[in-house]
Amino acid sequence: MKKLSLKISALALLALTASCGKSGSGGQLVGDPTVLNYKAPVPLGMVYVPSGVLKMGASDEDIRGRNDAQIRSAQMTGFWMDETEISNAEYRQFTNYVRDSMAHQQLGDQIDNADGTPRLDFRKRINWKDADLQDQLASFYIPAEQSGWGKKEFDNSKLVYHYETYDYETNVRNGGARSSYIGKYDVPVYPDTTVWIRQFAYSYNEPIALQYNWFPSFNNYPVVGVNWNQCNAFCDWRTRTWKSERDKTKQFFEGKFMLPNEMQWEWAARGGRNEAPYPWGGPYIVNKKGCYLANFKPLRGNYAADGGLYTVPVNKYFPNDYGLRNMSGNVSEWTSSSYFGTTYQVVADMNPEVEYKMKANDPQWMKRKVVRGGSWRDVAYYLQVSTRDYEYADTAKAYIGFRCAYQQIALSLTNGRKQR
Repeated sequence: MKKLSLKISALALLALTASCGKSGSGGQLVGDPTVLNYKAPVPLGMVYVPSGVLKMGASDEDIRGRNDAQIRSAQMTGFWMDETEISNAEYRQFTNYVRDSMAHQQLGDQIDNADGTPRLDFRKRINWKDADLQDQLASFYIPAEQSGWGKKEFDNSKLVYHYETYDYETNVRNGGARSSYIGKYDVPVYPDTTVWIRQFAYSYNEPIALQYNWFPSFNNYPVVGVNWNQCNAFCDWRTRTWKSERDKTKQFFEGKFMLPNEMQWEWAARGGRNEAPYPWGGPYIVNKKGCYLANFKPLRGNYAADGGLYTVPVNKYFPNDYGLRNMSGNVSEWTSSSYFGTTYQVVADMNPEVEYKMKANDPQWMKRKVVRGGSWRDVAYYLQVSTRDYEYADTAKAYIGFRCAYQQIALSLTNGRKQR
């Protein structure tokens, strides 16, 4: 009886121990059950670019770019991309956030989070037309005697966005303390409106320079006058804004918004037409009715022949087969990639990318970033999806804008279907 009692006690102890583990496993290996009911979020205004094999490089005989864009194949992982270029109205949402957050900080409008840490109280509305408030925020204004208009004016140069990033990739490759790879940035975010004047000598562009970035008629036009650093600041703000909203409802958030690298851009621009020179196919830049298929500089410089003298609204012209508009023409687009003539000779054959981490004392040529797609002021050659061009990261132009990419790696690796 004593042995039987000991055996029963041992079995009871074993059962008790098992019950303290994962329930419902029956003692079998079933994996760690997740508490996350995950459904991949769909970014507003974006279309899905599926996984596939990109034949990057010149689609047609290209003497100029024969050594710059040699033909290679690479496997691309699917990602989301903005259907259109970022518009003035969308970018203004960013600058308004920076303006209001700086004002709240100066006014001391703060509340405590659940963990006791302070944050800005955006529930308090800032009435920028209120004279008393303007006096409290006097440092944000140009005095009336200095404005040239006889009344004080908001100084957009004061709008600076601060953000910090962790360079995980470089940390993995080089090792060392994580704190050594924290980047801190203070970026003036308002577009450079003077580009319409400085870049066109002996040309009267003052009206468009004064109105383009704020006048309601230009809301749906692509933002220009933004440099590469400002575009990255916008991507960071867009990521944090969406993540904070999902955190409020305890929803999982993966990935981040970023500039597409140049191979992602080319893969998206081709729209599944690997051998075609243009997003719509080709080889022509007009349709069968004789209508131009993009906003560029046709004929011998007849800018308005395609329907737009300067830029046109971001949703004009037909989309490519992935649903992306104006991948060629309207404005050239910043990418995350650094420009090197030998890029196509050295990149990997899976998710290729070359991004040089710029340093403050780098020579100017090390600051070259790839721009793609051609613009309203370019001839047809630059509209080709394989044409590579560059601009310096700290410069802004009246013909360069951007769009964002967003990659959900869990979705990308399991779903290669096109989604809308």
